[in-house]
Amino acid sequence: MKHHELSNAIQAMLRQYDSQAFARLARSTPLADMADVLEAHPIAQIAQLLRALDPAARCALFAHFAAPVQDKILAALPADIVVNLFELLASDKRADIFNRLNAEKKELLLPALAKAERDDILNLASFPEGSVGSATTSEYATITSQQTAEQALLSLRQGAPDKETIYVVYVVNEGRQLLGTVSLRELVLARPEMRVDEMMKTNSVFARAEWPAAEAAELIRRYDLLAIPVLDQNERMIGIMTVDDAMDIEKEQDATRLSQFGGTASGGGADLSLRDSSIRQLFKVRVLWLIILTGFGIITSTFVSQQEDLISEVIILAAFLAPIVDMGGNTGSQSATLVLRAMALGEVRLCWKDVWFVIKREIPVALAIAIVIGILETILAYFSKDAMNFDILMVIGLSMMVCTAAGGIIGALLPFGARLMRADPATLSAPLITSIMDLLGVFIYFGFAYAFLGHLIK
Repeated sequence: MKHHELSNAIQAMLRQYDSQAFARLARSTPLADMADVLEAHPIAQIAQLLRALDPAARCALFAHFAAPVQDKILAALPADIVVNLFELLASDKRADIFNRLNAEKKELLLPALAKAERDDILNLASFPEGSVGSATTSEYATITSQQTAEQALLSLRQGAPDKETIYVVYVVNEGRQLLGTVSLRELVLARPEMRVDEMMKTNSVFARAEWPAAEAAELIRRYDLLAIPVLDQNERMIGIMTVDDAMDIEKEQDATRLSQFGGTASGGGADLSLRDSSIRQLFKVRVLWLIILTGFGIITSTFVSQQEDLISEVIILAAFLAPIVDMGGNTGSQSATLVLRAMALGEVRLCWKDVWFVIKREIPVALAIAIVIGILETILAYFSKDAMNFDILMVIGLSMMVCTAAGGIIGALLPFGARLMRADPATLSAPLITSIMDLLGVFIYFGFAYAFLGHLIK
C-alpha cells in the first residue's frame, strides 16, 4: 500500500473509529510505514488506535515510532498499558525509554513491574548514554560447553521465544564468562552426541560495556556480525548488541557529523532536528556559529580596509582579492573532507605515523595543484584585464599559489588538531575552514602586494 493510500485508510478509521479494521491493517502493513504515517496525527489519536491492538502488535508498532513520539504516546496511555509495553519491549529499548522518563514517572513505573524486568531495566539504564552498555539487550541465547548438540537444541527450543536472536549462540560457564560461540546452523548439522566444546569458536569478538557504542558498531560492521557479546569489567557477559542497533548508531553518527560539518552542532546537547527541535533552539545553535564566523569576517574586512592606500594606487588588485582567498578555502575543504573520510573508515588515526603519512601525501598534491592554478590565474589575468604589468601578475600568481598550497595543507592537518583536543573533527565545518583561509588569504595577498607594489604608495 502506498503512503497516501495508507494515510487515507487511517484517516477513515479514525473518523469511524474502526478498531477491528485498524488491527487488520496493522497485520498486513509494514509497521515502519504505519508508524511513519501515524506520526503526522495528533498523539491522542495515535494512543486511541494503539489501545485497539493486542499487546504484542501494540508493542511491535510502538517500537517503530521516533523517541520523542514514544515519550508523548506513553503520557497519553493508561498506566496498565504502559506497564505492559515495558514488559514486552526489547530490553535495550525499554532501558532507553526508562532513562528518558522523569523521576516521578520512574517511581510510579518500577513497582508495577516484575522483579526480573525491574532489575534488568535498572542494570542496563545504569550505563551512560552513548556507551555500549546502554545499547545492550539482555535477551540472548546461551548454552554450556558440556552440553551435546541435541541437549543444546532442546535448551534453545525452550528459551527461544524470549530471545532477540538465536542465530548465534553464546557458550558461557557458571559465572557467565564467555567461552566461545557456535552458530545455530552448526548445532543443527552436528551429530546429536557431539559436544559443544568440540565445535565452538573460542576467538570471539566482543565489546566492553563501558566502551563508546560506536566502537561496538564498528566491530559489527568490520567482522560482518549479526550481534556482538558485551562483557562487564569482571569478564561476565551482560548481553549483546545486535546489528540493527549498530545500524541505528551509525545512522545517528552520520546525522551528527552532517550537522556538525554544516555548522549546526548543538554544543553538547541533543542533535538538532528540523522536526523536533524548537524554533528557539534552531535559532540559538545556528546563530552561534554564524556569530563566530562573522567575527572572522570583521577581522578580514578591517584588514582589507586598512590597505586603502595601496588599492587606490593599484585598483586592479581589488578585482582578484575574492577569487584568490576563495581558492584557499575551497582547497582546504577538499583536503579536510578527504582526511575526515579516511578517519571515519579507520584508514588514519591520531598518531605521528599517520600525520606524517598525510603530510607526505598532501604536500606534493597541494604544491602541484597550486602551480597549475597559479599559472592559470596569471594567464587569465593577463588576457582578461588591461594594463597588467609584470609586478601585478607576480602578485596575483604567487598569491594564488601560496593560498592554494596553504589551504590544502592546513585543511589536511586541522582534523588531527581536533582529535588532539579530544573534539570531533567533523566540527571543523566547511564554513569555519573557509573563514580561516579568507583571513590568511588576505594577509598573503597583501603581503605580496606590498613586496612588489609598495613603492607606488605616495
